[in-house]
Amino acid sequence: MWSHFYAVGGWGMHPVTLFGFLLIAANVLYVLRPEPRYLRLAVALGVVTFGAGMLGTATGICTSALYLDHIEPAMQLQIFALGIQESLHDLVLALILIVVACLVTAVGALRVPRAEPHPR
Repeated sequence: MWSHFYAVGGWGMHPVTLFGFLLIAANVLYVLRPEPRYLRLAVALGVVTFGAGMLGTATGICTSALYLDHIEPAMQLQIFALGIQESLHDLVLALILIVVACLVTAVGALRVPRAEPHPR
């Protein structure tokens, strides 16, 4: 699976990669400068990365279903399952990038100074 992971995922891998690396860059920026605006940027890019992964997966599954009538009936289920498996690569890449970014954000969260407790 991993030797051709990127190529098998199709065109949807490109936006996922772009948004995912922007997400990781925003998280690194948050680690270096733990300000709320960088955290908001990271959250927004995380949502966009996940959305791009879902969009690539959905369009891949739709494309797989579109061409099923060109396949002999005995092979349709097998070919459709293969199309779904390949389509899920977009989502897997998005989730990998989001997990890495969240780990980077966790480091940034450790750097944020704690607020002083309010005296009673």
